[in-house]
Parts: sequence; C-alpha cells; structure tokens
Amino acid sequence: MSSTDFTIALRWSDQDANGHLNHARIVTLMEEARVRWTRIEDGFAQLLLGVVVASMTVDYLAQAEYIPSMTISLGIERIGTKSFTLRHTGIQQGTTVFVGTTVIVPLAEDRTGARALSAEERKALERHRLQDPTS
Repeated sequence: MSSTDFTIALRWSDQDANGHLNHARIVTLMEEARVRWTRIEDGFAQLLLGVVVASMTVDYLAQAEYIPSMTISLGIERIGTKSFTLRHTGIQQGTTVFVGTTVIVPLAEDRTGARALSAEERKALERHRLQDPTS
C-alpha cells in the first residue's frame, strides 16, 4: 500500500522569529498526523489503544515555511514483534521538508512493559505498510 496523506493547517504559533516553522513544532505535526491516521478505518483507534512512543527521529531536509498548510504522508515502515515504525514525510509546495520515524510500542496489562503485537494488530498494520519505506 502507499502512504496516507494528511493536510494539516499550520498555526501562527508554529513559526519561529524568521517566519519558518519551529523545528520542535514538526514533532507536534507528526503527532497530529499520527492521531488522524488512527482514525482512518473503523476500529483502528481502539485496536491501537494503549500504545506509547518509544523512539522518534526527524531529519530536516529543507526549511519548512509558515504557509497555510503542510502535507504529511504516513505509512508503516516496519512491523516487529513488540513494536512498529511509522514513517512521516512532510511536504510543502512539492518539496520534502522533513522525514521522521516514530517507533510505537503496545503496553502490557501492567502498563509498565511492552507486549507482543496481536495477530489482529499485525493484520491491520500490514494494510498500511509502505511498499518501499524510502519513498
């Protein structure tokens, strides 16, 4: 499957003193796309309830401008035993301005450790796996 695109309106508070997007706001935009992504199919949000972010990386590739919106393409890069990795690609006016990854871990019942992904979760995630994670 290909990635799912989300157009997110930028807020005045997202910009820095130079009129660019503040680098830390990119993480917030990634989070917003991730939350929207959990709502793209019935029951997906419930299926992914009780997960936490274990790791996040962002590679800034170009200046992100304070313009009305940004498109963030999101898809599954990797599915492991106890985690999965989402790839976020931020695009403005046809230019990729950042690429980020977020490793998500489902919590065990005690909410202190990780648990293995269920077969149902793996099946749902597989539907969103990127064909080529580098694209």
